[in-house]
Amino acid sequence: METLETDLLVLGAGVAGVYGALAAEARGARVLLLSKDPLPSGSTPWAQGGVAFPLDEADLEAHLQDTLRAGRGLVDPMVARSILEEAPRHLERLLALGLPFHPEPTREGGHSRPRVRHLGGDRSGLLLLKGLLARLRSPILEGYQAVSLLLSGKRVAGAWVLSLKGPLLVRAGAVLLATGGLGRLFPVTTNPKGATGDGMALAWRAGATLRDLEFVQFHPTALPDGALVSEACRGEGAILLNAQGERFMPRYDPQAELAPRDVVARAVHWEREKTGGVYLDLRPIPNLGERFPTVVAQARALGLDPLRAPLPVAPAAHYAMGGVRTDAFGHTGIPGLFAAGEVASTGFHGANRLASNSLLEGLVVGWRAALRALEDLAFPPSATPLPALAAPPEAVASLREEAGEALGVVRRKEALLAFLRRAEAVPLEEVEKASRDRLEAGSLLLLMRLLARAALAREESRGAHFREDFPLEDRPRHSLFQGWRLGFLPVGVE
Repeated sequence: METLETDLLVLGAGVAGVYGALAAEARGARVLLLSKDPLPSGSTPWAQGGVAFPLDEADLEAHLQDTLRAGRGLVDPMVARSILEEAPRHLERLLALGLPFHPEPTREGGHSRPRVRHLGGDRSGLLLLKGLLARLRSPILEGYQAVSLLLSGKRVAGAWVLSLKGPLLVRAGAVLLATGGLGRLFPVTTNPKGATGDGMALAWRAGATLRDLEFVQFHPTALPDGALVSEACRGEGAILLNAQGERFMPRYDPQAELAPRDVVARAVHWEREKTGGVYLDLRPIPNLGERFPTVVAQARALGLDPLRAPLPVAPAAHYAMGGVRTDAFGHTGIPGLFAAGEVASTGFHGANRLASNSLLEGLVVGWRAALRALEDLAFPPSATPLPALAAPPEAVASLREEAGEALGVVRRKEALLAFLRRAEAVPLEEVEKASRDRLEAGSLLLLMRLLARAALAREESRGAHFREDFPLEDRPRHSLFQGWRLGFLPVGVE
């Protein structure tokens, strides 16, 4: 088996991984970045929204309050403050690199004022990632999927990797997980095909804790094929209409179309149930084709014309607030293992992510985690790969179809229990070798089980987690957080 050695191994080539790699190579470290899919990969290129940077010192407090409010009592205020305080330095760095942020910020849902900076209209994520990739000198291997992490005692010391060229062993002084979320657990999602929760499963197998898995944000306005219609459209004047042509959001929230995403997603869900459909009218936006070219192109690809008629929309799984528990610097608590971006749970998003805070977190924590990893480099003389997790792809594909109902925008105890029983009936195996399909199915099956358990355990409604049988938020249970946190430690194959 071919073996490589590097100081920092970065798994995942979205904004957190690439920006972290830039931070490490700027310090003279050897960096190797692996991407499961061809570049530009991950969810970052799909991000139509921009990056939420505080406008100034006064706005930092307002941005913090908006973040806390959206997170429904589960945001760690110290983590949030530290990320927001550091944010302006990263905007300055990105501008110095020549990235073309638009000078005028826009307002998105949950924000009390315009502070979201875009690049190229609704192509912000794609242009941000391409700009970072163009400035990266470290090698990137495309089509390489991490099968499992290498362990030396309790220390992570690299990864066992699968590619079309065969297996590869990468020995590393530290590993940064930046593998993205678990959106492909759901049948309708805005996430790319590679978003199968691999990094969460890898970290869990290595001894890290997964937490807050029940908090999955559903984007309220996705087209029938899952392509999202940017929330910035509503910030620029687009309105939601039910099948009867009525504007309904003011009945659900004083902020109407600019309410937090969980509120809008539930309103869209209920209006679709009551009236048979929901539509987004983009015609109030001036210069729509220039302002949102991606949205217009995606709609026309489906035979729809947003310049002539409202678009049919529905909620779609969009962003996982939960993931691998880390501190504010991306450390998982496992020596040698760090995580940043959607794979991680820093406490910044709480129960509901504030719009465009995710790219900001990916930048700040990706940079921090890489630098902290360089302080924790170690090269044990030997390391052993953990067995991989695999499952039958056909059975997991069937479960994905059911996950949209059981684990979706509105949850019910009976449906959760029935789904969990079916998920536990599908075998989840430890294997030495497996195909990409079986490995991804193994990650998804593990996370389906854990997410269903978390959703059952949280007998309240909070943020993105809504239980129809427990529609109210529970009373505070913790001195720091209003709500309790559920974390899963690995205890063998579930």
